[in-house]
Amino acid sequence: MSPPQEFESSADAFAVHLDGFDGPLDLLLHLIKKHEVNIYDIPIALITAQYLDVIELMHELNLDVAGDFLVMAATLIHLKSRTLLPRPDTAAAVEGENEDPRDVLVRRLAEHQKFKAAAELLHEREQVRSAQWQRPDERVAAIAGEDYEPELEVDLFSLLNAFQSVLQRLKKRPKAFLPAEQIPIEVRIEQLLDRLSETEACGFEDLFADVHDRSGLIVTFLALLEMIRLKLVRVFQSGSFGPIRVYKRPRPTDAPHPIGDPEAHRG
Repeated sequence: MSPPQEFESSADAFAVHLDGFDGPLDLLLHLIKKHEVNIYDIPIALITAQYLDVIELMHELNLDVAGDFLVMAATLIHLKSRTLLPRPDTAAAVEGENEDPRDVLVRRLAEHQKFKAAAELLHEREQVRSAQWQRPDERVAAIAGEDYEPELEVDLFSLLNAFQSVLQRLKKRPKAFLPAEQIPIEVRIEQLLDRLSETEACGFEDLFADVHDRSGLIVTFLALLEMIRLKLVRVFQSGSFGPIRVYKRPRPTDAPHPIGDPEAHRG
């Protein structure tokens, strides 16, 4: 007899909805930071390709991709096509024709970056004020001294970036021709929680060590996102684009209910 369903078991039917889901400008800023490029000199072809890769992965994961992500994708493709066109090199060129087509986007990004920095400052102040859960790197910091870079809580795009690396490594593994087995997400969550019970913390890539096919990787990643949503774990990263670690945490009383849980609809 199959266990009672508290989660949406099928990965295909599991639409992920996360609080604080960042928008397309946040994704662009993430990619610019990842490639260490100047926000005022964006390599539009590279950033467009990377952006579309992330959108494709978000669709494959059945993430709740808002329409503004697709509008930005169309904007980037348009900008890319304009940058590939030869620019007029005549004195009679109409004023404004030689304007870099990226300028409008750059201004939006710069303004968004300014507001984002202010919001992050307020968030950091709130974390200091309500530091109820001490991060496990504090003991390490006391030993390492001032040069130690503390762990930062991970956003969705950093997780997607790390997951893309896991998918790329799968391509390099020897092909294993085994019958595909779809692990229910609730079962995978229990497996991951059991592993975290043994180790207290786990490297992000270690979560996928026992998986050998793409569908299994996707289920594991969706299970992790659901564990974050349910406040069962917290995920931190050592500096920007450093190693990611997952820490188990006691589930607070105000944590969301699993998808499909009847308690979620009571009030």
